[in-house]
Amino acid sequence: MKSKFYFSLLRYVYDPLTQEFINIGVVLYSPAHEFLRASFTTRYGRISRMFGRIDGASFRVTTNYIERKVSELNDRIARGVLFNDAKESLESLLSEVLPPDDSAIRFAFGGVGISDDPARTLDELFSRYVARYENPNEFVRRDEDDVWRVFQEPLRAKRVYSHFESKKIATKDYEYVFQRSWRNGIWHLFEPVSFDLSDERSILEKASRWVGRTVSLSDSSERFKLFLLLGEPTDPGLSGAFQRARNLLGRIPVPREFVRERDAEHFAEEVEQEFEAHAVESE
Repeated sequence: MKSKFYFSLLRYVYDPLTQEFINIGVVLYSPAHEFLRASFTTRYGRISRMFGRIDGASFRVTTNYIERKVSELNDRIARGVLFNDAKESLESLLSEVLPPDDSAIRFAFGGVGISDDPARTLDELFSRYVARYENPNEFVRRDEDDVWRVFQEPLRAKRVYSHFESKKIATKDYEYVFQRSWRNGIWHLFEPVSFDLSDERSILEKASRWVGRTVSLSDSSERFKLFLLLGEPTDPGLSGAFQRARNLLGRIPVPREFVRERDAEHFAEEVEQEFEAHAVESE
């Protein structure tokens, strides 16, 4: 069902007078879907490059706090305890998270749209307003949304896509929100990763970041399996770099599986079979 959504951008405002800013996150609210979720970056390198050094630890603490508070609001919406007689505006909801003031990190109204899949739309907005600007040296031929579309279509055809939900995996010092997941005893986390980049260094660094991320998540109390859906370089000259990146990903210390785009149809069939088996066990 297509319904109206509202979104706001979380910004780091360097100078209140000139209003120079960088987008660092997106919050999307769909009243009809009872959906209020956020996607924020904890990377501050672009801010440092543009405006000078900032307190990275404080930046991460602040963005993690805001993401956690938005998640708590979403939980209240899901339980039906947030509203009285009328749906609140996104602006009023976010004022509970971060009161409007002249601080460096603040919300700004982003816009209104129509969507039948708020989680997917949040991904698209984050990619458009935040992720694409994070690393100017990492030229992306195809981003994560492009890779996801390769897998999304066969999953939709198998009628399993609508069962996906977002899931936050957290540890004492780190957390990460996977936008597409489902639970069958343990959490199955599906994450598209594009390696269709411009050079070998960017490809290897991206693989290394994923190894580091999973190391940080490895002591979570949640049981999960990670499925990385890999987008390969379209430049044949980077096939060797992709293979080395794949070797690096082999160091990921959590249960994992790597799926290439050419296997998207077979992967959808496997997911469908697991869903059907889970449905029978639940009867």
